[in-house]
Amino acid sequence: MTDAIGTARIDSWLWAVRIYKTRSAATTACRAGHVRVNGERIKAAQTVKPGDEVRVRIAGFDRILIVRQPLSKRVGAPVAATAYDDRTPPREPTAMLAVRDRGAGRPTKRERREIDRLRGRDYED
Repeated sequence: MTDAIGTARIDSWLWAVRIYKTRSAATTACRAGHVRVNGERIKAAQTVKPGDEVRVRIAGFDRILIVRQPLSKRVGAPVAATAYDDRTPPREPTAMLAVRDRGAGRPTKRERREIDRLRGRDYED
């Protein structure tokens, strides 16, 4: 499961603990700069060891993970959850989105103003 010295490649570790569905997706995220280890942008071949802080940007939000166990092979979800500590702060609640029925046509002036208010675009001076 782990190398002899207790390290694993970051792309295979992210795949093994089920942060990314495929190893190639993890490699692509590393190349794009969405993965940081101890505050540094890294390449996919960089190794991680227990105690390293991994920051992964997924869907516009950062996940902060502390490596507990370096895995290089994919494991089951219960085992993967024990391989890291999740220190991600809770997300702020998002605003309600305006939902209109399909085929309802253009919004009226009043509906448009309500939608703008919900989105935080209150233009009244």
